[in-house]
Amino acid sequence: MSRPSAPPPHAPARTSDVSTASESVPCGQRPSARPIPALTLTSHTTVTRLGERLLLHGLLAGREVPLSRNAPDFCRPGEPLGLPLGDPFMSRKPILFVPTGAGLRIVPGEVGRCTSAGEPLHGAREFGPTELERGVPLEFSRRTGVLLHLAPPPESNAPSALGMVGESAAVHALRRHIERVAGLDVPVLIRGETGTGKELVAQALHERSQRRGPFVSVNLGALPKELAAAELFGSVRGAFTGAQRDREGLFQAAEGGTLFLDEVGEASSEIQVMLLRVLETGELYPVGASKPVATNIRLIAATDADLEARIAEGHFRSPLLHRLAGYELRLAPLRERREDIAPLFLHFVRKELDALGETHHLTARDPHALPWMPSDLAAQLLLHPWPGNVRQLRNVARQLVIGSRGLPSLELDARLAQELRLNLAPPARPSAATLTPKREVAARRKSTDVGEQELLMALRAHDWDVKKAAHHLGIARSSIYDIIERSPSIRLAGDLSVEQLTHSFHACQGNLDEMARRLEVSKRALSRRVKELGLHSKAP
Repeated sequence: MSRPSAPPPHAPARTSDVSTASESVPCGQRPSARPIPALTLTSHTTVTRLGERLLLHGLLAGREVPLSRNAPDFCRPGEPLGLPLGDPFMSRKPILFVPTGAGLRIVPGEVGRCTSAGEPLHGAREFGPTELERGVPLEFSRRTGVLLHLAPPPESNAPSALGMVGESAAVHALRRHIERVAGLDVPVLIRGETGTGKELVAQALHERSQRRGPFVSVNLGALPKELAAAELFGSVRGAFTGAQRDREGLFQAAEGGTLFLDEVGEASSEIQVMLLRVLETGELYPVGASKPVATNIRLIAATDADLEARIAEGHFRSPLLHRLAGYELRLAPLRERREDIAPLFLHFVRKELDALGETHHLTARDPHALPWMPSDLAAQLLLHPWPGNVRQLRNVARQLVIGSRGLPSLELDARLAQELRLNLAPPARPSAATLTPKREVAARRKSTDVGEQELLMALRAHDWDVKKAAHHLGIARSSIYDIIERSPSIRLAGDLSVEQLTHSFHACQGNLDEMARRLEVSKRALSRRVKELGLHSKAP
């Protein structure tokens, strides 16, 4: 989760709490309870359009939906007006989205102009409900990127944003739950993986509650065990060495408000017993005190640990779990709500560009220019599993913005490219018997058995070393070039312009390995192009 930042001064005024034209429901009809196939913009020449979406209502009615550069309009959820994609490089023939029972079929306008996760759609391609639920990255003419996914049906009384970025079904449901429980004086347990925004949810609960006291946050995992009790519950004079006066703890500091205990699964046995007493009686004992102190706080706890497993192992008390979970909220990981990645990314890069004074990247650009957010990079972000969730996405956005200063578009450095690269099983380690020098091993597979996507993944995994990729795939080295030639999704070194090569050469300081990784082309062919231009490379 993340709080949205204010739109830049040049952006048009946006109206809230109004259905968009693409999301409107005919008068007198109730909205469908079924999720609706939708397209969310992930890459565009106008960066501020990331996150706009198009609901494909016609598919639910059994009609095909055409998409072209001129129609229909993409709108930001909750806004009345929108714009078409407007990409002059898109095919004039519309892309068709055709319903097929529980899924849909995509019919590209022209061969090779529409790709899915880097693989060109040469003909009609069907996507089932599982793929739609997970989200399918699409690229049009290698410039405009969208995510095909399922969106929640529009609501006439949708909950307020509560300071959270995202329009996925998981975020909508979370907002509903927050509204239902925020005004009640019951403890709440927030569960979710690391980096999902548990503290932001706790703050939203506090702000929507009737409590006027402070919001106090503490990470139990960061408290030294020997000081945790005194930090939480306070202490009296003489309770331990150095306690020269009575001292209030965090519970007293949150009096009349909310105390947020993060990493509650890390609490020691002593702290668990003391927490259980507070929840059961509303009283606490400062360290060294003989009389209890009444407390009036709302307790919200959070964890990314499996508390049930910890209970089974004897590390966590079952009664405490039941007391903490007066109401339980679960936060979905980012990989389960991919449609939120683009608006979150826009939110974070806007902050970074504002801090650097480079918000001009957000303004509308020449539609013929290369997008500042490349569509293939957007697809990589969508496919990454994000083990660190929103926190990790924020850090990647910062790394991209700072690392691409002075460049016309965002570029991955070697470390970040490795982090985002799809994982592949490494090639089998040769046995001792095969370590003696010999001629190239005969191919185990035919080149026709290797698809474009498999080749692309192998090349990326081996930093575009053709020999290693061929060994990994079990095909002859010479066959690699045959597959590349017939694969429109793989760019050749000969396709690169002089400007692209020169810029990459200087950015990589002449390092051919780094250039091959950034440009995603064969190092051997790249070396020839560099020599043709009279550039002096640094070949390892």
